[in-house]
Amino acid sequence: MGEGLLSSIINPMPPIRRQISPHAARLRRERTDAEDRFWQAVRNRQLDGFKFRFQHTIGGYVADFVCLEAMVIVEIDGSQHSEQADASRTAFLEYQGFTILRFWNTEVLTNLEGVASVVHAALLERRRRKPSPNPLPQAGEG
Repeated sequence: MGEGLLSSIINPMPPIRRQISPHAARLRRERTDAEDRFWQAVRNRQLDGFKFRFQHTIGGYVADFVCLEAMVIVEIDGSQHSEQADASRTAFLEYQGFTILRFWNTEVLTNLEGVASVVHAALLERRRRKPSPNPLPQAGEG
């Protein structure tokens, strides 16, 4: 029996890919220099082992960078963004439990180390505050 036939019998299902919204796919293709620079710094768990997703869909919105483990979103914005324009989006994402960090493109391009430091501190803070799935019993319990 050929190897290809055997593997198709054992594993008949093709691999499952995450569905990417057409809007997120376009944003991935047309990323800014600042987004590309930040992505190169955080991809492949380079920032203290935290995993980031780029242009990740949450509800009806697309977040630039998301660390689901820490529930942190990093937005790298150009001049098209403002607090008023993003208010409903921010409210929805915060209601979902995310912390949102916003940086201007110029901040990332001129001070990537400083931006990464702020993001890292927020990730560590969220990790510290996250309750353990298996908490230790308190004195007098158990």
